[in-house]
Amino acid sequence: MASMMRSIVAGTLILGLLGCAGKDFVRPDANTLQNGQTTYAQATAMYGKPFAEGSVTKNDKTVKNVSYAYASLGGKPIKEGVVPARAMALYFYNDTLVGYEFVSSWAEDNTDFDESKTSQILKGTTTQADLVQLMGKPSGYAIYPMIRAATGQAAVYTYMEVTGGPFTGRKTYRKVLVVTFDDKGIVTDVDFSSTGTK
Repeated sequence: MASMMRSIVAGTLILGLLGCAGKDFVRPDANTLQNGQTTYAQATAMYGKPFAEGSVTKNDKTVKNVSYAYASLGGKPIKEGVVPARAMALYFYNDTLVGYEFVSSWAEDNTDFDESKTSQILKGTTTQADLVQLMGKPSGYAIYPMIRAATGQAAVYTYMEVTGGPFTGRKTYRKVLVVTFDDKGIVTDVDFSSTGTK
């Protein structure tokens, strides 16, 4: 799941970074996007026409994905030299939301997280509440078929930044942490990966 999310969101964000792009939107929360409940029609009514659409196969199921991106060279980034941008990917199975993730390098809603704490997330011990206390609020959640288990869910932490420009060369760095929980809210899997250079 982590590799698929990296490719979809990274592709959307990079397209947005080619200039001022997309329509601005706000970071979603559990009240606006609910896995297993929010429909495709409801999501697009909230966020408008997607920046891009496609489909992927997860656990032998065809999942529709839509993405949104917004970038502005005049915005305030999380740190000097980073292009401020935000992107969001939504995943639907049978027109019902089964996963979403949001990524931002804007100062006010950035999704950066401390990957050095990943080793403190323990399978069979760490709870969802423990995770939020340790890592902060997730930038997305996913359920089956985005995860293997038919029950439970995964919390997603995603961050990506692009630095440089057309004359100096662009550098991209991204990291994704996916923590899967069983139906009792106990960690069953931890998947962290990063690519690129800061």
